[in-house]
Amino acid sequence: MTGHSSVIARPTVTADRVTGLALGALGVLAFSASLPATRVAVQQLDPWFVAFGRAVGAALLAWAYLRLTGAPRPTRDQWRRLPLVALGVVVGFPLFTSLALLTQTAAHGAVVIALLPAVTAVCAVLRAAERPPLLFWVASAGGLVAVLAFLGASGAVHGALSLPDLFLLAAVVLCGLGYAEGGALARDLGGARTICWALLVALPVTGPVTVVVAVATSPRADAVTWSAFGYLTVVSMFLGFFAWYAGLARGGVARTGQVQLAQPVLTLLWSALLLGETVAPASVATALLVLVCVVLTQRTRAAAPTPAPGTA
Repeated sequence: MTGHSSVIARPTVTADRVTGLALGALGVLAFSASLPATRVAVQQLDPWFVAFGRAVGAALLAWAYLRLTGAPRPTRDQWRRLPLVALGVVVGFPLFTSLALLTQTAAHGAVVIALLPAVTAVCAVLRAAERPPLLFWVASAGGLVAVLAFLGASGAVHGALSLPDLFLLAAVVLCGLGYAEGGALARDLGGARTICWALLVALPVTGPVTVVVAVATSPRADAVTWSAFGYLTVVSMFLGFFAWYAGLARGGVARTGQVQLAQPVLTLLWSALLLGETVAPASVATALLVLVCVVLTQRTRAAAPTPAPGTA
C-alpha cells in the first residue's frame, strides 16, 4: 500500500459501497478478538500499560509506515480533526475497555459493544454529515435487538449496572465518535494515514503514561499474555484500521458501520476459543439474522453527505 493508495473519493456508486462493505467486514474481523485479548492481557499486565503501551507500539509502526511511503503531512484542518480520532480510538476505547475487563468478562463486554454500530451511526449524522433513511434505522435496530437478545439468552447479561459497565459505555461513546470522525477524515486523508497520524498525535500522551506505568509496575507476563498484547498492538490498534477506515470512507460511516453488528457474536466465538467459554448453538442463527439486517442496511439509499462544520 502506498502513501496515496488509501485516499478515495466520497461514496457515490455501488462499487464503492460493495468495496466499503468488504473492507469494513475485514476490519470487524480484525477487531473481533480485541475484548478477549484485552481480558487475557490485563490479568497479568497493568490495564493502563495495556491501553497505552499498545498505542505506543502501534505509533512506532505508524511512524515507519509514513516514512516508508513518503506520506505528506495533513492539512491544517485535518490536524484539527485528528485529536478527536485519537481521543476515541487510540486513548478512550483501549483505556476504558482495559479498565472494565480487569474484572468483567469479555462476553459481558460484548453486550455493551453491541451498541457501537448505533452510536457510530448517530455520530455519523453529527460529524460526517450523513443522513440515513428510516429503513436504515429500522434494520439497524433489528440487528441490535437480535444481538442483545442472543447475548441475553446466552447468559452474557446479568446483574445491575456496575462501574465496569460505565467504563464500557464510555468506551462505546468515544469509539463511535472516533469511528465517525476518522471515517469522514479518511475520505480525503486515506484510511491508513488517518490511523497513523492519529497514533502519532496521541503519542505525547500515550508515551509518557506508558513509561511511568512501566517503571512503576515492571511489566512481567507469560508468552500467552504477551501474544495477546502483540495482537492488540499490531492488529487491533494498527492494521485493522487500515481496512476499517477505508471501508467507512468508501461505503459511508453509518452504512458500513452496521457491519459491527456481527462483532459481538464473533467476540463470543473468540472468547470460547481463547478463554474456554461455552457458546450456545443459537449463535449460528443469530449470526444469520444479523447478516440479513446488515444486508438491509446496505440496500438502503442515503442522501449524499454534505460538509458539516469542521469536516470539509
